[in-house]
Amino acid sequence: MTTPGAISPEDLESVITRGVSEIISQEEFVRLLKSGKKLRLKMGFDPSRPDIHLGHVVGLRKLRQLQELGHQVILIVGDWTAQIGDPSGQSATRTMLSHAQVLENAESYLRQFFKVVDQTRAQVIYQSEWFGDFGLAKVLELTGKFTVAQFLQRADFAQRFADQKPIAITELLYPLLQAYDSVAIESDVEFGGTDQMFNLLVGRELQGMMGQTPQQCFMMPILVGTDGVQKMSKSLDNYVAVDESPVDMYGKLMSVPDDQIISYFEYLTDVPMAELAALRHDLQNNSLNPMEPKKRLAWDVTNQFHDREAADAAQAHFERVVQGRGLPTDISEVSLGDLRSQGIVVGNEVRVDDLMLAAGLAPSKAQVKRLLSQGAVERIIQGGEPQPVTGGEAGYLLQPGDLLKVGKRRFVRLTAP
Repeated sequence: MTTPGAISPEDLESVITRGVSEIISQEEFVRLLKSGKKLRLKMGFDPSRPDIHLGHVVGLRKLRQLQELGHQVILIVGDWTAQIGDPSGQSATRTMLSHAQVLENAESYLRQFFKVVDQTRAQVIYQSEWFGDFGLAKVLELTGKFTVAQFLQRADFAQRFADQKPIAITELLYPLLQAYDSVAIESDVEFGGTDQMFNLLVGRELQGMMGQTPQQCFMMPILVGTDGVQKMSKSLDNYVAVDESPVDMYGKLMSVPDDQIISYFEYLTDVPMAELAALRHDLQNNSLNPMEPKKRLAWDVTNQFHDREAADAAQAHFERVVQGRGLPTDISEVSLGDLRSQGIVVGNEVRVDDLMLAAGLAPSKAQVKRLLSQGAVERIIQGGEPQPVTGGEAGYLLQPGDLLKVGKRRFVRLTAP
């Protein structure tokens, strides 16, 4: 583990740019990183749900990175605020939970949390340590430090107010209580998604009011879900849970839209940024099949939460069951050796139209042409996705291991001599 303050330019660049949306204030945060002080890194969570998904992992990886640089993670279990409910990013309040439900969810949450964050270098604190005897006078003192107008600047409150939808008074208390957490532990830096910016800033302001050095606000980007449209969320069923089985985790990651591949790599893996820049260039120029980096992404993340053997098995399952879906177990085979005598082998390759005729997939060249024009022919290259063969691709060269599919049920695999 690195001593706080001894941070290389490369590590500093990674901390403040990779998987980061905004830091308030970045200049002050960098000064603190270089100061040699062991920073108190706050992340709070309300265990209203017991599961963690990859959207949460974006921030957890940043905490782990800073742990490796010698800093202290302090995880606040919101056993009080979870009973109030925070509507950040929501259009309605969350259901209030009993304290017993909160503690049960917290136990599950922590088990998953420490799959990413080093438990030996983290401190877990329950809000009840300071809110357990928090009297009405203290609550009123807190509420007197802010105005309703200030809180209506928060985007979700503002929208609901404009739409004349109800906002419970308890909801207005939520940012105050979260802010007081920062005061209670004397947080140096608080972490959250961009949808938590308002709450983090309230904590920063409250610390200043109460004579503490205002915390820095470190905000991570929102990870888009597997639907490629909305933020990852269990309620939207576009999530990949930390506790997924290897096969399900790998399979869900393979459903990530092509335009999200790079962001998933950046936020969820350690693949160097220079390599990601080259990968982005190749994808944008269509010089790389997206299937290749997507498999690498799915394997990498599955390996992180399971192990190499499980990731390998999950990939093999995907290739066999998903990529090979619809393939019969008794596919006809034609070897290059058998085709050489017909004079249709070029090196170690065979044209699509020649293979169709040789394998009996079409009785004549005219029928071959007709099938191609109808879009009834597909090639499956080395276990990849089926790709239609157009009339102009009759001369496409196939290699051993490639398959041809004609119609819905006729297949042939080209094999080595």
